[in-house]
Amino acid sequence: MEQLVEKVVDAITKAGLVEVEVSARHVHLSEKDLEFLFGKGAKLHPKRPLSQPGQFLSEERVNLIGPKGRKEHVAILGPVRKETQTELSMSDCVDLGIKAPLNMSGNLDGAGAIQIEGPKGARNVEHGAIVAHNHIHVPPDVARELDLTDGAHVSVQVLSARPLTFQDVVIRINEQFRFKMHIDFDEANAALVRGFTLGKIIRQDKN
Repeated sequence: MEQLVEKVVDAITKAGLVEVEVSARHVHLSEKDLEFLFGKGAKLHPKRPLSQPGQFLSEERVNLIGPKGRKEHVAILGPVRKETQTELSMSDCVDLGIKAPLNMSGNLDGAGAIQIEGPKGARNVEHGAIVAHNHIHVPPDVARELDLTDGAHVSVQVLSARPLTFQDVVIRINEQFRFKMHIDFDEANAALVRGFTLGKIIRQDKN
């Protein structure tokens, strides 16, 4: 059975099909901000692993506050990062009343201001909120198989009940990655992504 599953996964990959995962609003905290929000010596406690190796959903939660509203019990993803970052959908930004740029995760250039509230206090993060650009995590062997290059932009047709093609999806290659595409809830709702969903890579921009 295990060998059969491996053959099916290999065939799906060779066909240029990638599993589409939905990434809900979440926060990445620096160690400094983690201690500010949860107390000195605070650590993130893994609740369950995520699809990308080493990443996890933590037991801890925070509240997000903007000029127009707040979001309660927002997930924190671990491990801690060098800088605090909040990833939102555009709908979240409207609800909170904040302006956040469409950036790749980890890029805080022009990031919007947001307040993050924990049990020990609230931190105003001047440049901490972004709308994460959709992207595909690609391990090197799959990149070679599909002729994909790091930083390239491709189109992906989501094979759902409401097929939708995303035309500016960024390829990210790393030996630690598992082959997955990440979109936010706005994008998932637009394409009616429910449960296990595949997307077909249909164009590679080689310019």
